[in-house]
Amino acid sequence: MGLFCVTPLLAQTGKTVTGTVKELQVPLVGVMVKEEGTDNSTFTDDNGNYSLTLQHDDAKLIFEQLDFPIREEEVLNRSVINVSFTKEEEGIQLKDVVVNAGYYSVKDKERTGSIVRVTAKEIENQPVNNVLDALQGRVAGLEITPTTGTAGGGYSIRLRGQNSINAGNDPLFIIDGVPFDIGSSSSATVSGSVIPSGKVNPLNTIDPQSIESIEVLKDADATAIYGSRGANGVILITTKKGTKNKTSFNVDFNTSINHITKYVDLLNTEQYIKLRKEAFSNDGITTYPFNAYDVNGTWDQTRYTDWQRMLIGNIGSNQTARFMVNGGSEYTSFMVGVNLMKESSVYFGDFYYNKTSIYSNLNHTSTDKRFIFNLNTSLGLDRNKLPHTDLTRVSRSLAPNSPSIYTNDGRINWENNTWNNPIATLESVYNNKTYLVNLGSNLNYKITDELSAKINLGFNQTELTEFQINPHTRLNPASNASSLESSSSYRNLGKRNSWIIEPQLNFNKTFKENKIDLSYGFTFSKAETEDLSLYGFGFLDNSLLKRLSAAKTLRILNEANSFYNYMATYLRINYSFKNKYFINLTGRRDGSSRFSPENRFSNFGAVGAAWIFSKENAFSNSNWLSFGKLRGSIGVTGNDQIGNYQYLDTYSISDGLYEGNVSLNPSRLYNPNFSWEKNIKREIAFEIDLFKKLHLESSFYYNTSSNQLVGYSLPATTGFNSIQANLDADVVNKGFEFLLSSHVINSSHFSWNVNMQWTFPTTYLKKFPDLETSTYRNLYQIGYPLSIYKFYKYTGVDSETGLYTFEDFNKDGKITSTDDKQAIVDLTPKWYGSLTNDMKYKNWNFNFTFYWSKKIAYNEWAGTSTMGTFNNMPVASLDYWSEDNPNASHQKPTSGTNAAAVSASSQFKQSDAVFSKADFIRLKNIAISYQIPSKKDQSIKAKVYLQGMNLFTITPFKGGDPEQTSGYLPPLKRLSIGTTINF
Repeated sequence: MGLFCVTPLLAQTGKTVTGTVKELQVPLVGVMVKEEGTDNSTFTDDNGNYSLTLQHDDAKLIFEQLDFPIREEEVLNRSVINVSFTKEEEGIQLKDVVVNAGYYSVKDKERTGSIVRVTAKEIENQPVNNVLDALQGRVAGLEITPTTGTAGGGYSIRLRGQNSINAGNDPLFIIDGVPFDIGSSSSATVSGSVIPSGKVNPLNTIDPQSIESIEVLKDADATAIYGSRGANGVILITTKKGTKNKTSFNVDFNTSINHITKYVDLLNTEQYIKLRKEAFSNDGITTYPFNAYDVNGTWDQTRYTDWQRMLIGNIGSNQTARFMVNGGSEYTSFMVGVNLMKESSVYFGDFYYNKTSIYSNLNHTSTDKRFIFNLNTSLGLDRNKLPHTDLTRVSRSLAPNSPSIYTNDGRINWENNTWNNPIATLESVYNNKTYLVNLGSNLNYKITDELSAKINLGFNQTELTEFQINPHTRLNPASNASSLESSSSYRNLGKRNSWIIEPQLNFNKTFKENKIDLSYGFTFSKAETEDLSLYGFGFLDNSLLKRLSAAKTLRILNEANSFYNYMATYLRINYSFKNKYFINLTGRRDGSSRFSPENRFSNFGAVGAAWIFSKENAFSNSNWLSFGKLRGSIGVTGNDQIGNYQYLDTYSISDGLYEGNVSLNPSRLYNPNFSWEKNIKREIAFEIDLFKKLHLESSFYYNTSSNQLVGYSLPATTGFNSIQANLDADVVNKGFEFLLSSHVINSSHFSWNVNMQWTFPTTYLKKFPDLETSTYRNLYQIGYPLSIYKFYKYTGVDSETGLYTFEDFNKDGKITSTDDKQAIVDLTPKWYGSLTNDMKYKNWNFNFTFYWSKKIAYNEWAGTSTMGTFNNMPVASLDYWSEDNPNASHQKPTSGTNAAAVSASSQFKQSDAVFSKADFIRLKNIAISYQIPSKKDQSIKAKVYLQGMNLFTITPFKGGDPEQTSGYLPPLKRLSIGTTINF
């Protein structure tokens, strides 16, 4: 980021300009110095020096470095131009930052669309394994929630809400110009017990520290050039590049400890035994059953084990080493980086997550500066070993006086066959291994000063291999189980291959006070998906469990191979007048193999405009207004994220259905008539800088998604449940986004910058024909978001019967799921935001971010058993009904023999009572670093740092962590210490 200043005169073509770039008299290394309007550039060396031979008269130099706004200097008749960045000079001219819009770049102050940039510095300050964790809370309108604290898990990602009922809602990810499929290759059958829904995010393989910047494209103007692929927004990831300096090295070592963020308050042994005995008493049972081991004297009634701390509360560790080398000459630069990481789990047992990443960049410019070649490579290998089943749920349900997990001689304790030892389940293991190859290259040739041609080439491959191993040793030896009779294994292989070719012509022309930029190009891409899932049962020996050919019984659970072809042509026209009026027109025609030939192609486009009103004469002498801009956009995008071959008659292969023979069965009906979903996006925004200190930005967006792709229900007589078709339903996403940033203090030794963003989203189903008579009637409601649930309406405890009660909506005297699940629960956040403070004092840097959200979530009662049965309960269960406590919060306990109480408990867990306020404010991250002083001529530079993530959370929520997926491991808190050395 950088500074802006101008002074005009004439420079001679072929002239060499030299100089030094400093900050507070300290040389800045790696500052890009570029001749405006050309690809002629260089970088400052270790002493902050640069040298650049000019190509044009009237040259202007651009100085760009991540930590500063861009600075512009007209050469005039100067041959030496020294630049010094100081905080006092900068003000808040961050509007001069150049942002990446994918097919083009634009100055932040001149953009007509909604684009937000996250820098490498913001990412590097966070001890994260996945870049999505680093993005959380950094961008208004972008909601990212990890689905589990288990390493290698998935994320829920929504950019300005959920647009589609059934089609995909994930934004498009682009890494170095190559589309990156973030869909999971995992099988929920194999991994779903430990990773929610089997969602293994492929971005886990990318090292966050390899990323130079991330741009998030949100509105129609910014995303229209991506056509249907950008219907849900676009996230552009750019990896680090080499510098044209002498070869330099960077090493980084850090170690961290990890722990879960929050436990649920459960009953201790004394409280639990009291509750259990009360349950038997309520049921009229005076002699405890033989299998009530917890209270009948079989188990020690004074023993206490905190199972949460034992099974999921261990201290995990992480060791990471990174190495990077970069350098180059005037025409060629390179960079190679390696990341090695090993992380242990917070689960009980020996589980781990290992990551190896290699990334590189090669840039070459011809001596005449007309040809530029760039190649980016990312290679990754992840290895993950986890328990077959997440231990969170069992840790909250085990009786607190359950026996010791081991006998005195160290064997698994079965306590005379009186319990299922949770440690035995750890014999069942889940393993996965993920490979990643991502290659992105572009070639650019300047035909004339105004016309250039380039081509973007890309290839991406991910391969996930996963096993679920279930040896017979997981079972109680008393069962006399053997490997041949009880051992089983699952194996899944998921492959994703894709390539892309994008030729493009660019034309730019400036005449008087007018400037026009044209881009015209094509996109050709193809993606292939392969999946193979196998199940084997019965092995001669457990050592053969990964050799499914050794199984007595082998079944193919899924075998699929599909192709997706996509092509498009696009045109972008950008016009500016006097550098204060801007209009951007984008048109694109997309073709997708997911639709029939009759509906395969569709047109999309957008228009965006901006007015920098601060350049008007009325504000030319303003002391309070530094910058002001009004912008807006409207456009149409599409959505084809419905899977492949949906319009065709398709068949599945089954074995043994007809006299043991292999059969071919119809699985989908032919329907060539459905076509693209359409999403109309609208936005208006206002940006203003005051007193060179305060930046304010507010935007309002209103998006309508129509022509929804859903499965129409069919009569059972057809033999099919549904058929893919377009529904005349509308989904609206609208909201306000606010951004505030300020340079609170800027002095020679101390600086303090503050950034705050806040989002107020609203999502609702506006129209759905005949919803009340459709199969979707219990899923959706007009006027509510798509993420709602319908449950029983909890009305409290009957003071006479002591049982839970619920609202009888149809007044028929019965509580039934069909008619009485009418209470609507909306899990969509009402608002969310963050506050970041960045301070610098001499060689010290201090940065921290608070993240907050207002929402509801599943509470501590979700997934519990009937109160009073052989399972632990939340502490709140102590407020149960009795004759002495008729106004209790919970019904009377039962051992399980009171049918009415068991039924009421079941309905309670299907009611809105299992949801609570989950508002929170969290210290998302904190970073402290110290740059070790070095002599001016010393080439070695070192920094030590301390970083933390999720260190504390303020919330009224009692169900664990407010971002936790019910029944799965909560997010982890991390504390990391490390050092970075450059030489």
